[in-house]
Amino acid sequence: MFPSPQSIWTDLATIRAQAPLIHNITNFVVMNNTANALLALGASPAMVHAPEEVEDFVTISSALVVNIGTLDATFVAGMKLAMRRAKDLGKPVVFDPVGVGATAYRNRVSQELLTLATPDIIRGNASEILALAGLDAQTKGVDSTVGSDAAVEAAKRLSQTWGCVVVISGATDYIIQNDQTATIANGHPLMAKVTGMGCTATALAGAFAAINSDYFRAATHAMAVMGIAGELAAEKQAAPGSLQLNFLDSLYQLAQSDLETRLKLS
Repeated sequence: MFPSPQSIWTDLATIRAQAPLIHNITNFVVMNNTANALLALGASPAMVHAPEEVEDFVTISSALVVNIGTLDATFVAGMKLAMRRAKDLGKPVVFDPVGVGATAYRNRVSQELLTLATPDIIRGNASEILALAGLDAQTKGVDSTVGSDAAVEAAKRLSQTWGCVVVISGATDYIIQNDQTATIANGHPLMAKVTGMGCTATALAGAFAAINSDYFRAATHAMAVMGIAGELAAEKQAAPGSLQLNFLDSLYQLAQSDLETRLKLS
């Protein structure tokens, strides 16, 4: 069955009831934001990247989120151990190839991680998805230089190659798995003025994947909640600093009626 306001609400209620532990190996820029967003959603965050303990944390976690935003050798070692352990245990893995295409090192690490332990969900902006698919893509650091629609064919290629769900974030979000495509038109332009909102979306996808093994639906649900919470936050006060605060409040207070009246899903 295609995602709907009711299915999103069912998953959100499950997250709030179960508080799944989401293990994040993410970047220094967004650790605090990501942890707070997961808490506001109803999940329980863990920010653990030391190679000495990541395997133990994967064992007790409900999902693993890997984000390559601030790479170094220690982070990469931890990511490899954690991803391999998660795949061995059948735990969902969500991968965020932040800034892939910007440097040869970032490209190489991304391919190594994909080959070592294929993720269940990949989420990136259009430039990142194009670069990950091996197509020419211009990046501006970690920002996309093209619209999300420009990466749809690349996302389909990635999904078929790796057998996973691929999410393209943008003004319109695309969620793709083989011949299935969902689009989410929720959100607000001001979200692009707050650092790490894409990383937050990846973490939310991890929370939904922790309680729903249909990863296409899980990713679609996460992007819908992300977009609607962003809209609600921007309506309270249209400024970046306020949006960051109001976004957390909107996630925490999100109601079934918000999903029913605002969802722009096709």
